[in-house]
Amino acid sequence: MKRLAVAVLAATLFAVPAFAQEIVIKFSHVVAPATPKGKAADRFKELAEKYTDGKVKVEVYPNSQLYKDKEELEALQLGAVQMLAPSLAKFGPLGVREYEAFDLPYIFPDKAALRKVLDGDVGKQLFAKLEDKGIRGLAYWDNGFKIMSANSPLLVPDDFLGLKLRIQSSKVLEAQMKALGAVPQVMAFSEVYQALQTGVVDGTENPPSNMFTQKMHEVQKHATISNHGYLGYAVIVNKKFWDELPEEIRAALDKAMVEATAYANEIAQAENDKALAAMKASGKTEFHEQTAEERAAWMEALRPVHDEVAERVGKDLIQSIYQATGAAN
Repeated sequence: MKRLAVAVLAATLFAVPAFAQEIVIKFSHVVAPATPKGKAADRFKELAEKYTDGKVKVEVYPNSQLYKDKEELEALQLGAVQMLAPSLAKFGPLGVREYEAFDLPYIFPDKAALRKVLDGDVGKQLFAKLEDKGIRGLAYWDNGFKIMSANSPLLVPDDFLGLKLRIQSSKVLEAQMKALGAVPQVMAFSEVYQALQTGVVDGTENPPSNMFTQKMHEVQKHATISNHGYLGYAVIVNKKFWDELPEEIRAALDKAMVEATAYANEIAQAENDKALAAMKASGKTEFHEQTAEERAAWMEALRPVHDEVAERVGKDLIQSIYQATGAAN
């Protein structure tokens, strides 16, 4: 990619940290500033600059202004940006397939169970697997549970048959859509609205805040509040850049990240609730609340995905998640 190569060259020639002067952290992400991730990134910027007394400047680039989904991890590894907050699904193509366990449908019964996993040994072990990729993991930020949308009602699994549904690049999400009879379409997040608008894809899955801020509800007639899967982010940095920071700067940035993470995880549910209410009020999408019977049917259709991808993401890891969440295996 020509643009990435130019950016990397510029980073190499001109962005080598001069720690006696101002330190610049380019923080790139692909969602809108008004989302939980966007707001948390802005909060980190504010706190980082405050706690370092202006020695650090954080430049936040939302909405894929610098890099799209497939480009951003390579850009981080090469030093063109210093910080990202990619969704957990994005680490599979990097070779850390274990993160795709978070894409498994219905593996987390609620947010409390999820936090047990991310804040416990599993979360730490997964961060450790990024180290030899030149990446340091700092925190996990919540977005929320996903809903399904399309231009036709999605009430029972048979309603998915033949629909083209956009997914992130994740073999687990691919298996999920195939289990429902849909045709998965991997696509950059920044391209989804236009693809929905033009009929390149029929539908997608997202937490409400992502759906609302990208105006997807304007081009989707139906949505089911399924809460079938989780979308969260790992805040990561270029390891070499981070390790070379002065210790007192790193300590101040760690403090800023702890506070920004608490903020991110506190606002996620409220932001999704607000977005869902706004979309309902617009009247452009009809939202369906699942009955207990419908949810059971979806779970029955999707439960085999756990076994299908166990070899890929790790049987022991899946079992560890079951144990941490108290879920039946």
